[in-house]
Amino acid sequence: MPRSVVIRDNKCKDKILARLDGQYLSQQDLADELKISQGTVSKFINMQPVDRPIFIKICAALGIEDWRSIAAPPIRKQADEPENDDFEELTTSPTPPPSPTNYLEYPEGLVALTSSFYVERSPVEKYCFEEIRKPASLICIKAPQKMGKSSLLTRIIQQAKNQGDATVIINFELGEKEFFSNLSTFLRWLCDRIILELSKDNQTLGTELLNKLDAHWKFAQSFGAKVAVKDYFERYLLPQLNQPLTLALEEVEILFEYPGIYKDFFGLLRIMHQEGSQQEIWQKLRLVIVHSTEAYIPMNINQSPFNVGLPVELPEFTPEQVLDLANRHQLQWSDIEVQQLQAMIGGHPFLVRLALYKIAHLEVNLTHLLETAPTATGIYRNHLRHLGLILTQQSELGTAMKEVVNATSTAKFSDAVKYKLKALGLVNLLNDEVKPRNELYRLYFQNF
Repeated sequence: MPRSVVIRDNKCKDKILARLDGQYLSQQDLADELKISQGTVSKFINMQPVDRPIFIKICAALGIEDWRSIAAPPIRKQADEPENDDFEELTTSPTPPPSPTNYLEYPEGLVALTSSFYVERSPVEKYCFEEIRKPASLICIKAPQKMGKSSLLTRIIQQAKNQGDATVIINFELGEKEFFSNLSTFLRWLCDRIILELSKDNQTLGTELLNKLDAHWKFAQSFGAKVAVKDYFERYLLPQLNQPLTLALEEVEILFEYPGIYKDFFGLLRIMHQEGSQQEIWQKLRLVIVHSTEAYIPMNINQSPFNVGLPVELPEFTPEQVLDLANRHQLQWSDIEVQQLQAMIGGHPFLVRLALYKIAHLEVNLTHLLETAPTATGIYRNHLRHLGLILTQQSELGTAMKEVVNATSTAKFSDAVKYKLKALGLVNLLNDEVKPRNELYRLYFQNF
């Protein structure tokens, strides 16, 4: 049996991450080249034991000729593994491999870049990383809540930084209601936010950009806020930057609630993207738009940014990905356990990760988890209560969801209702049918 090896220390890990970022689009890209699982690459990077032949193979792919220079044996020797002279030179005490209770990550919020629990949904990451390298690119990421949009965006932004872009992320959830009162106020707030993000490490740049925006905005009343923003980007903001700008917009579906804003703003985004094929200066702008649902509002297809660029829809985890993730949680699962879990929750990323975390943390076993899942005592109780509260506050959605899970009505819901339920991750839309997304939601909301 081959002896396991771990990365020696954090300094060596930083060296590996630098090489990985410089040579490969993602961990999955490296795994595909070596014909190994992405989970193995994650274990290697996160200083967990890897069989020595695989360790050497990964080092060679990253251009590390002397694998011993970054390697150490695990702190515990396996009784059935023979001593080997290859490790006589490894004198530094290694970092012990983490135990399940101190390396597990609670699945809340985005998954960190260094996490071994991020699941790449190939070829999504590869396509996104390739697209963000292109001048005047546009990526539209669409998926319901808790599907991993922010985690994917974080990796796209890191790729943009690695290639030398200035990067800005604007989350519309942070905008106060007063900033959405009219188009001019909204666009001025957006420009101010972009300047704030660009000038965090360069106050001089921020002052220059803000002064020019103040002077330029005086003419907005004469030729309109959309023209003012486009002209400001073209004359001042983009020329002032010495590198391309990757601008990411999160939670854009919030704008669907503001009829006085969304049509003009989305039309402006499309124009700014298309200008890249006409003017060189606009090739410096890369756009990433992230939203939880389709545009359920009426829009001219020639003014929408959602039907141009690279469309990305995040799928649920496959059985193979769930099994791989279970292995990363050090669970000795087979296809049987995966099938049992997915019969209840499908491949919902958050629900899958929470189940694996609780089981690996020895808080519950799979049998009890499945028995109590749709109840007020199960591990999903907080998640289900949160969704229930939203449905209670928005009674139209609550009524529709009850009809969906009980199949009591064949009435057609409005697009707004369907897409809001879809955005919450509660249903799947199959042609004209609205179906509960999984058995968990069907059982829980039957008596809602």
